[in-house]
Formats: sequence, structure tokens, C-alpha cells
Amino acid sequence: MPTLKIHSVNEDYPHFITFTTIEWIDVFTKPEYFTILLDSLKYCQKNLGLKVYGYVFMTNHIHLLCQAKKGYQLSKIVQSYKRFTTEKIKPLIMEDSRKYIAGLISTSFYKKDDNKFQLWQEYNHPEVITSEKFFSEKLNYIHDNPIRKEYVAKSEDWIYSSAGFYLTGKIGLLTIDDIESE
Repeated sequence: MPTLKIHSVNEDYPHFITFTTIEWIDVFTKPEYFTILLDSLKYCQKNLGLKVYGYVFMTNHIHLLCQAKKGYQLSKIVQSYKRFTTEKIKPLIMEDSRKYIAGLISTSFYKKDDNKFQLWQEYNHPEVITSEKFFSEKLNYIHDNPIRKEYVAKSEDWIYSSAGFYLTGKIGLLTIDDIESE
């Protein structure tokens, strides 16, 4: 059973993490939103010590198979990612004539009292990757997400995912780290 937050004892291990928008609102509906999510992950990889082994971006959530490099904390990386993407996505929502979404977000029952605009649910439900089998199960699960939602017929056709890398060997929009290397 996943915990609500990354436990300090497990900071160094690979995790399966889900970031969900508050109220499961379909916020990410245009390429500009996905660009922010991708660029922010790239920044975390380059500057904050994040290793990404698999991912998928959907309209209201993200799944990651990830880990912090030695000397970094996954919980801090996740916190920075969520804070930064919220700051970048909020004005985009307002420019996008979807002020009703901003209203839903700002009045959500689930947001913290001190937040006026909370894009992400507080908890990530991380699961520590304990075996190659578990890793493969989670990787297949995240890659099948766009198929289950009927966005694509084949998982490698969803460009906002690592499926293409794993199934065709082509580098996609985000570089996938080697789980064996440090």
C-alpha cells in the first residue's frame, strides 16, 4: 500500500509517484501545459539531481518512476517541481480563458487553507520500487494509461510518455536515465 508522502528512510530508493491535479481537474489540455511539465522535469534532472526512469503525462495527473541522485532528496525535488509548475501554469490558465478552472482550484475543499491557488494534490502516494518485476509492472501501467483513456491505440504513439523510448529505442521529449548507473 502506498504511503502519502516520501518517507525519509526511503529517500535514496527508486519510487513510483503520482502527481494529481486537485479535484482531478483536466488542466493539461494543450501542448503549452505539457511543455511546462516537461521543461520542469528536464530542469530537475539537470539541476536538482532527479533521475527519471519512466513517465507519462495525462490531462490531470503524472506518473513517474524516479529517484534522486546520491546527495539529493527526492521529497525536496518533488516539492520544487510542484511549486514551480504551479507558478508557471496558473497564468497560462488565466490567459487560456479557463478562469472557471482557476475558480475550481481556488475553492477546492482539498486545498490547504493557506493556499489561494493549489494546482496539485498534497500527496503523491509514492511506492518504493522493490524489485525488477515491480518496476516492470509500474512501467507497463504508466505506458498503458493513454491506451486506457483511448488517446492512442499504441502506447508508443503518446508523445508525453517514455513508452516510445522503451518500445522503439528512440529518445523522446525527455531523456530517460539508466537505472543501473549512478
